[in-house]
Amino acid sequence: MMKQVGREGTSSDDEEEDRQNLIHQNDSQKPTSNSQSISPFHIDNTGFVSSLRHRFKMNKKRYLLVIFIPLIVVFLYFSLGFHNNSSVWDIKLLKSPSDQMREAELKALYLLKEQQLALISLLNRTLGTSLNTTSIRNHDNNNTSGYLNLSEMPVEKSVFEDLKSRIFDGIMLNKEIQKVLLSTHKNGNSSELGVGNDDLVDGGISICGKVDQKLAERKTIEWNPSPDKYLLAICLSGQMSNHLVCLEKHIFFAAVLGRVLVIPSHKVDYEFSRVLDIEHINKCIGRKVVVTFEDFMEVKKKDLHVDKFICYFSNPQKCYVDEDHVKKLKSLGLSVPKLESPWEEDVKKPKKRTIEDVKAKFSSDEGVIAIGDVFFADVENEWVMQPGGPIAHQCKTLIEPSRLILITAQRFIQTFLGKDFVALHFRRHGWLKFCNAKNPSCFFSIPQAAKCIERVVARANTPVIYLSTDAADSETGLLQALVLNDGKPVPLVQRPARNSAEKWDALLYRHGLEGDSQVEAMLDKTICAMSSVFIGSAGSTFTEDILRLRKGWGTLSVCDEYICQGEVPNFIAENE
Repeated sequence: MMKQVGREGTSSDDEEEDRQNLIHQNDSQKPTSNSQSISPFHIDNTGFVSSLRHRFKMNKKRYLLVIFIPLIVVFLYFSLGFHNNSSVWDIKLLKSPSDQMREAELKALYLLKEQQLALISLLNRTLGTSLNTTSIRNHDNNNTSGYLNLSEMPVEKSVFEDLKSRIFDGIMLNKEIQKVLLSTHKNGNSSELGVGNDDLVDGGISICGKVDQKLAERKTIEWNPSPDKYLLAICLSGQMSNHLVCLEKHIFFAAVLGRVLVIPSHKVDYEFSRVLDIEHINKCIGRKVVVTFEDFMEVKKKDLHVDKFICYFSNPQKCYVDEDHVKKLKSLGLSVPKLESPWEEDVKKPKKRTIEDVKAKFSSDEGVIAIGDVFFADVENEWVMQPGGPIAHQCKTLIEPSRLILITAQRFIQTFLGKDFVALHFRRHGWLKFCNAKNPSCFFSIPQAAKCIERVVARANTPVIYLSTDAADSETGLLQALVLNDGKPVPLVQRPARNSAEKWDALLYRHGLEGDSQVEAMLDKTICAMSSVFIGSAGSTFTEDILRLRKGWGTLSVCDEYICQGEVPNFIAENE
């Protein structure tokens, strides 16, 4: 009813104003003698047009609003990307600034609680005690009581390095809290509040110092072989990285038994001379302790034979040697005796053995013995796998890449990476099934892996990541899009395809080594071993061989870790 009255009132006012205009015109313009009389049915065109113009002026703003408001809505809809995410549109409509502020404050309070627990843990670790933070989480916020007990001090880090690392975590968490609280003040200038990208953490501080391997304190034995006693290494399980571990253990066996180690022929194994510096081993020991199979053949000439073939494992198959491998050995001119095993040993359940066990079961007066396969052998494992290995020598490590590969890796780093970079071995091919067979699984989704990688990059404060991977482009592309440092993408660098304009790999193609998959794999290992910080794939022997080199070369960092170490995948597929 009120609306009708309003409309009528408006109409009356308009008519009244029209009358005033007409009267004013009549007063100002006197009729002439030849003016015609006005019919009662005549409509004055001038008054009618004037009325229309007036009405258009009055409603002009309304018409403009009706036209432009839909256009503005459509523009915002497409420019802000709401057409791609209807849920974002709903949230924007539903959440008021006060709701957003409350959400940010609650998240900040949660992060502050996390920081408090971390600082309490830090304090107790510094004092040599550990606070049961789980009990704190389950009690009221005001109840900070807990019990103290002896802590487990970090084995791989010094107390100072651990303290530095945890302080850095606290700084980064504090920074995250600041960003959360500022997220509701989008129009504000964060730099005016002292929160920006130019703080001390981003100013070049890295907490990833090198680990002191204390090589001078390592436990070693002398390798003094009899020149006429040989040990032929048999390595069959797995790929190149497995064979290198097997070869490393054979070195220990050869030293314990006082024999010269014979590197397997490329006709029955990998061509080790293309990837390893074999003569480097002899130089480090200071005597002839290793020979190639070709050198062994030259010494023995027509008297090529294996006097005793001893299998470390008896189950499920002796030495992993099948008929095909025996044929390959015989094709070299070797006479192969019957396979024998000194004990019952299962590959799936290897027993811990000592150096005395090896001497008792594998010692022999025969000139040439073969032992295989020792990859899974658990003999003085801590001793064998210590930095620098178990043998007394004058170098950093015995088994290392050939000189050509080493220099090529250095040239690649000088060209693409520089001194400070994070190396990532991202194993993916066949890894999903392998990891999901373990408990817990070690296969992480790309987004979860990216978050873990980001944390390491933030600690290392490096501008670039070297990526060694067998992943598909779809995975590496997503990983590149997600790995950020302080909101900026961190480049993932892989070795490019051969280009004659680039000279970093000139040594390889000059010596006919380009395109060799094993050479390229060793090149990847060498680059990763030289990085400031290394992130590996748990369970991969490729990763373990890189860590072996880093320990020996002294490049191991306190920030080195496996991808998402200490976490479990946030989603795991069912078994077949």
